[in-house]
Amino acid sequence: MSDKRIEILRGIGRSGSISQAARDAGVSYKAAWQAVATLTNLAGVPLVASAVGGAGGGGATLTAHGAQLLELAQALDLARRAVQTGAEAAGGAGAGTAVARLAIRTSMRNQLPATVEAVESTGRLVRVRLALGGSQRIAARITRESAELLGLAEGMQAIALCKATAVRVERASAEGRPKGNHVVGVVAGVARGDDGDEISVALEGGLQLVGFAPSGTALRGRQRVLAAVDEAAVVVALPG
Repeated sequence: MSDKRIEILRGIGRSGSISQAARDAGVSYKAAWQAVATLTNLAGVPLVASAVGGAGGGGATLTAHGAQLLELAQALDLARRAVQTGAEAAGGAGAGTAVARLAIRTSMRNQLPATVEAVESTGRLVRVRLALGGSQRIAARITRESAELLGLAEGMQAIALCKATAVRVERASAEGRPKGNHVVGVVAGVARGDDGDEISVALEGGLQLVGFAPSGTALRGRQRVLAAVDEAAVVVALPG
């Protein structure tokens, strides 16, 4: 799957227009600008030089850095495909999938393989429902532009990310599962601390989630717990 940010940059180089690049990539003009801004932040140097124009957004050209980035992105994509193909040939589809997921490096400890179950627009925001396997579900609330740039659609393979400090762990209620963004599991490990207990939660399907509970809750191994996280704290990533 292609990176729409690179598609947009390539489209700018081809057409000299951000609005045309947005149309070619199938995203909004605002999303195209977000893509350019994100890539510029990551590169640390200007990638696009734009001129003020009319309603169409004016002209735009790639800087030397922008053109170089496209060349490097193409070389990286070819190398990545070769590695994945080799991994799949040697160890099956699972190895290739693992290689793609390993491309993501972040401080977020919770990285859960997921499948996009639904993409629901709610005004300026988009709610992405993710299936983690079995009956477990989690949702992420992102901007419409981010959903466009990722090209999110039902059935896509994704990765749900969230910081351990954003996950609240508490005893599961006997009254059933409450409303909200949460998953149910059992305590797999506890690290006590004055500022909160770090809890490792074993989920269905062999997944593990790390979160925190207030000090003094006395959660212990194999106890059934509820792990809750705000939808706005969940990040949706796509394998490389």
